Amino acid sequence: MKLGGREARHFVERPDPDGAGVLLFGGDAMRVTLKRQTLVAALIGPDGVAEMRLARIAAADLRRDPAALDDAVRAAGFFPGPRAVVVEDAGDGLAELMRRALADWRPGDAQIVVTAGALKAGSPLRKVFEAAKNAVAIGIYDDPPGREEIAAALAAAGLGAVDRAAMGDLENLARGLGPGDFAQFLAKLALYKAGDPAPLGAEDMAACAPRATEADLDHLLDLVAEGQAGRLAVELRRAGTQGSAPVKLVIDAGRRFRTLLAAATAAEGPEAALARVRPPVFGPRRARLVAQARGFGAERLEAALGLITETDLALRSGGAMPGLAMVERLFVRVAMLRPR
Repeated sequence: MKLGGREARHFVERPDPDGAGVLLFGGDAMRVTLKRQTLVAALIGPDGVAEMRLARIAAADLRRDPAALDDAVRAAGFFPGPRAVVVEDAGDGLAELMRRALADWRPGDAQIVVTAGALKAGSPLRKVFEAAKNAVAIGIYDDPPGREEIAAALAAAGLGAVDRAAMGDLENLARGLGPGDFAQFLAKLALYKAGDPAPLGAEDMAACAPRATEADLDHLLDLVAEGQAGRLAVELRRAGTQGSAPVKLVIDAGRRFRTLLAAATAAEGPEAALARVRPPVFGPRRARLVAQARGFGAERLEAALGLITETDLALRSGGAMPGLAMVERLFVRVAMLRPR
């Protein structure tokens, strides 16, 4: 049987306890791994690994010893409860072995969970699982999680109510991060909200969201973008002594001002443009960047980018002036572009 969309998501979370096997395949190994972890946990329960009710077999080992799969599927467990055998990195060369294993499967045997990379529609391995009445094939694609999946992930992480703005920020973040990074972010968010009964809000997202640059450099670029030239010398020397190379400072400044220019010139408004930044920005942080974009204006942001490009070229060509001094001069000039 072949499953997709909502059916596939529900099956991974609540698999058929009487099924013989599941094939999970997709081009993104991390997405496949996360789905396999969810599926196996639902099959054997939270104590399944500790009670040795999970066996793992690499596809390469099965090619050398095909009988190992049959032995693992039928092996009697020391502890009672459902069992599973995970076969990792399978390919079409195992199609016939899987066909026989599914045909010979009997109630009480361990369920067979197979993971594979991207498989075409004509893949023999896919056809085995799609044709079997006691097995399921699920394609894991690179689509970002939808609101339903995010809500399920929040519940699994122990997070309760979420306000509308925070849910929108979560959807934007899920589109910008890989599945592993997004799962880590939710774990961090759950720790941050532990013991707090208030709904998850935009401020919580802003406190935990990954930042595009280091906090000190973000603060320094905020001063530049807000025209605070008088405070730049001390902050820049602090950034320089912490190991930020002059070229990196200029590159990050270019990235910031390109982001501000895109926000300032977006037809749908700076808020919508900043929602597309990867990783996205949230809450008070987004409001601050919006104010910076509007305060400079598109024309002065373009002039700032011109100065940044000139300094970048001068640094790379080995100018006579020390690098940090060139960056300080640049940042003061850019800060003074902003109207008072």
